[in-house]
Amino acid sequence: MDLALLRTFVTVHRAGSFTRAAALLGLSQPAVTSQIRTLEQQVGRPLFLRQARGVTPTTIGDELAHKAAPHLDALVEITETGLDEDSFVRTLHFAGPPEFTAERALPALTELTGDDGQGFALRVSFGIAEETLEGLSAGHHDLAISTARPRGTLLSATALCDEEHVLVAAPRWAADIGPGRLRTEGAPALENLPMVEVHESLPLITRYWASVFDSRPAASGTVIVPDLRAVLACAAAGAGLAVLPRYLCAPALERGEVVALHDPAVPPLRTYFLVVRTGTLAMPHIARAHEWLQHAAADWG
Repeated sequence: MDLALLRTFVTVHRAGSFTRAAALLGLSQPAVTSQIRTLEQQVGRPLFLRQARGVTPTTIGDELAHKAAPHLDALVEITETGLDEDSFVRTLHFAGPPEFTAERALPALTELTGDDGQGFALRVSFGIAEETLEGLSAGHHDLAISTARPRGTLLSATALCDEEHVLVAAPRWAADIGPGRLRTEGAPALENLPMVEVHESLPLITRYWASVFDSRPAASGTVIVPDLRAVLACAAAGAGLAVLPRYLCAPALERGEVVALHDPAVPPLRTYFLVVRTGTLAMPHIARAHEWLQHAAADWG
């Protein structure tokens, strides 16, 4: 079986589209279509179901991708590495949410970029979970951190750590609410307070309200800014209440710049997953980064 056909097939499987696969491979869409048709003739079964938007792999297509993709990735690694290991520096393409990646993952990973003979170059991308997993599937990234567990067998996920979410605000808002009022009244005590969030849908606040108060927030966001570090800065400046991961707001809490408005018996948690394409942990630099992050996560609490 022609390896070029398999490479095109795996790229289409990961991209979910002939058009996107063609762009990734530097081929025309008719060329990709022709190669997939040739491979389907060799296999004797259809590998994809054509849809209005993209393609969906058949059962045979999924099985072939699961078997072939790790070996193709290994061949690419050999091709990139060459025979002279001493003169080659591997590059790890890593992706994750901006705040967690900057505050947690990168300080750990940069320890592996030294010249100890096992170091690698590091290239980092930020994105939401859906974008990150899509990029990993398409081969743009080698390793990713995601708040969503991927489905299917193409990607393999390992639970990395949990983060606790904390309801915070500047001290003056806590004083306005008054001691004990939130404990006795619950969510209604917060209805007139402005809110700071990363998106109009209030994802963190809505999740907190559902978990702690068994309700939905009545107010809309006053300040929407797509970075949790900016959310913290706005909350500390008095723009309103916010729900933030404890690791991010702990220093501000210690300095008194913000205060925790509530201390629920069971605080809301969110799990981070360490994700790779199935089979790629056979590559030493990916395996080392994967293991190093798991080791570092044990101290993140």
